[in-house]
Amino acid sequence: MDKVIVSPSPHVHSPASTDRIMIDVIIALLPALLVSFFFYGWSQLLVLAVSCVSCVGLEWLIARFLFKRPAVFSCTSALVTGVLLAMNLPCTTPWWIVLIGALVAIGIAKMSFGGLGQNIFNPAITGRVFLLVSFPVQMTNWTMPANSFVSVDAVTGATPLGLIKEGLKAGQSIGDILAANGLEMSGLLRDIGGSSGEVSAIALLVGFCYLLVRKVVKPWIPLSIVATIALIAGVFHGIDPAHFTGIGFNLLTGGVMLGALFMATDYVTSPMSNWGGVIYGVGIGLIVMMIRYFGSYPEGMSFAILIMNCFVPLINRAFHQKKYGRA
Repeated sequence: MDKVIVSPSPHVHSPASTDRIMIDVIIALLPALLVSFFFYGWSQLLVLAVSCVSCVGLEWLIARFLFKRPAVFSCTSALVTGVLLAMNLPCTTPWWIVLIGALVAIGIAKMSFGGLGQNIFNPAITGRVFLLVSFPVQMTNWTMPANSFVSVDAVTGATPLGLIKEGLKAGQSIGDILAANGLEMSGLLRDIGGSSGEVSAIALLVGFCYLLVRKVVKPWIPLSIVATIALIAGVFHGIDPAHFTGIGFNLLTGGVMLGALFMATDYVTSPMSNWGGVIYGVGIGLIVMMIRYFGSYPEGMSFAILIMNCFVPLINRAFHQKKYGRA
């Protein structure tokens, strides 16, 4: 006699699956990865390889030997976490630090909550923030790109946000800092210090457009983040342009694009409703700008997303998604 499978309603057939969605995310990240390989070379490829292998391997080991339930293991989901973690790290990060970041991302932020679909915090961001707090020297050792896979000549330098923060503390104006460090160029494609996720806004936007076409994500969260950052930057820069950076600089530097387009939109840790996503995005944008303008850290995207992850259950309660079958 055939087994009868009983599962909760609604019963909807769709070509979409977790694996298919995760593969689409990986495809969308390929343009930014290729640009980062061009700028940072083999060192970035090594960080990516260690991160991906560690995340996939650790999730399989935990599912196999601790949970003893293969169903909690998702190779594609762990692979996405590995890619995003690598894109948030300097290309000079030692392999053992990358491994620790993967352990925190998979073992603590994801699997300790029960695995895919049950974690509260974004795993890749949790791993990155843990490493930033635990290994601040290695996590801020940014390499100036050599623009070649064969070149070995590279020097370390601060990110644009770091240069701005240091210059303001020294009493310089925004204009002087930008001119002295050659930061008046477009941030759409840069060869200045930072993680691979900060190299090219164009590449990230191309990948995000792919996700929109595939209907993997909705634009409300990224749009609300970008609009909030632009509004706050426009107001503060308009009031005091000598001490507050402008709209373009804040949108195209740091982890804003990577965070807004690929990390804040994570299915599990973001609100389910459209209006909830808008509130979520506004909160992220507000926290980012408050940290950048008034905090001790030059960047605040990772902290902002983790903080707003805490409020997602409350946002979901306040903004209910339409019930299935209702108009």
